[in-house]
Amino acid sequence: MILQDLQSATFIKRYKRFLVDVERPDGTVLTVHCPNTGSMRGCLTPGNRVMISCSDNPKRKYPHGLEMIEVAGYWVGINTMRTNHLVREAIEAGLVAELGRVDRIQAEVKVSSHSRLDFLVVKGGEKIYLEVKNCTLVEGDAALFPDAVTARGTKHLQELAGLLAPGVRAMIFFCVQRQDGKFVGPADHIDPLYGETLRQVVAQGVEVVAYQALVQPSEITIRNALPVRLGTNEE
Repeated sequence: MILQDLQSATFIKRYKRFLVDVERPDGTVLTVHCPNTGSMRGCLTPGNRVMISCSDNPKRKYPHGLEMIEVAGYWVGINTMRTNHLVREAIEAGLVAELGRVDRIQAEVKVSSHSRLDFLVVKGGEKIYLEVKNCTLVEGDAALFPDAVTARGTKHLQELAGLLAPGVRAMIFFCVQRQDGKFVGPADHIDPLYGETLRQVVAQGVEVVAYQALVQPSEITIRNALPVRLGTNEE
């Protein structure tokens, strides 16, 4: 995914969930939109460098948006609006080994009267329902999800399990948008129900894959698979 015209700034604070104040190199303070519903735990240290974008949409109250933040020398992609596009690029390029070359990808698939999943992938006579999760939390070597309690995420896991049938696969895809995680696992200390549900649906046949993205101000690309460990964080 090519990024254009990102601007550098310094993180000051986050508030009202979707707003962030940053300081530009000339010293002016700017309020920007934060396109991430999670806690962004471990990322929001005042003084961290950030990259912001600017939209030409005249209807936006805050035309600038937060794209990435530097943590421990690595850029972390926090714009969850870009994650599905990033994953779709990787699938279409055949970079996801668990899927290989696919015939068709359909986005925003309705699976019930009140719910959608991110993708339906068609490969031969097989259907694969896929839900994408953006992972920005790293503790030690572990890239962890979620970074806040997520009833919606738990519901997605249950919906995936409910879709399993002959010729139908279901997959949760963790996209780790930072370079310092060495494996992926559930953040049981943050949302134990999510971790418990993840292990339950995997036992039923839901697949879990994790891929790491190289995040740079000019481009974000999915580079490599990461191992998944489903035990508690202490294991």
